Amino acid sequence: MSSHYRCSLIQKQFHFHLNSSLLLPVFTVWLQMTNAFRYGCEDLDVIGLSFRKDIWIHHIQLYPPAGHNPAITPLHEALLKKAGEQGHPFTIEIPTNLPCSVTLQPGEEDKGKPCGVDFEIKAYMAMEADNPDEFIDKQDICRLVIRKIQYAPISTGPGPKLAVMKCFITSDKPVHLEISLDKEVYYHGSSIPVKIKVRNESAKVINKVKISVDQATDVVLYSADKYTKNILNQEFSETVEAGGTFEKALSITPLLANNKNKKGLALDGKLKDEDTNLASSTIIRPGMEKDILGILVSYKIKVILVSGGGGFLGGLTASEVTGEIPLVLMHPKPKGNN
Repeated sequence: MSSHYRCSLIQKQFHFHLNSSLLLPVFTVWLQMTNAFRYGCEDLDVIGLSFRKDIWIHHIQLYPPAGHNPAITPLHEALLKKAGEQGHPFTIEIPTNLPCSVTLQPGEEDKGKPCGVDFEIKAYMAMEADNPDEFIDKQDICRLVIRKIQYAPISTGPGPKLAVMKCFITSDKPVHLEISLDKEVYYHGSSIPVKIKVRNESAKVINKVKISVDQATDVVLYSADKYTKNILNQEFSETVEAGGTFEKALSITPLLANNKNKKGLALDGKLKDEDTNLASSTIIRPGMEKDILGILVSYKIKVILVSGGGGFLGGLTASEVTGEIPLVLMHPKPKGNN
């Protein structure tokens, strides 16, 4: 469904009053919402290398009124009480097929706006909505960055499942590994039980199970860059004897809190002074153009069965059997939202 953002302007945000007796008749107050993709540091723009692409731009004439009369919501009413008679409510509808807000986590040395996809509302006073030759004083502009987030669908399919048969090094008999999840979509911050079934036909003892989660980020707007970041590594001291079987659900919880220092990690669009979370998985709906989504995010869970690796020789004697399944991380739909 379409995303909406509703607000009302407060005259204190400007250095002029929204009052017909004070405004020059040739000037108009405009609203502009921009969905943009920034791929590169902000300071590179000043040397003639623009790493920004505007994906979608929408203008509204706020004052004098031009037939834009939004339905007044409780949020409008609360803001209008603060703004008084000079407050002007507005509504902007964001097309469903635009990309969601995604920010690539900057490093400690990075300055300015981070790479990623963002949405910005700009209110300004000008003669025309979009005239590159018109000078607009910075005092006549205010900006607000918002986030567009895609909620998980109410109806989802079955969880992913994988069955593999592989051999340890120097072993002539296989290990049967089955990995599955209970459901297709998991919410940020929730525990994820990974169901593991093992039938060990080899002569080796499995003495450890490792589970890892990787985030894959595809930058599709400017290039075909792809980055993979590990966001979770967890070991379980589970043993499967030679000729034995094993069946258990091992729980993991991928969290941004454990990955704060990883530069380039994809996050749900971060607002100033507010925390966020790992980026949600990108869901491509019918009719969406993949190229304009800017950044595609996906996750995978890897299960590793380890045999050996202890003693004096350590990892030289270790052997592994692995399997991978996809993971979808998203936000639950808030109650009361249509």
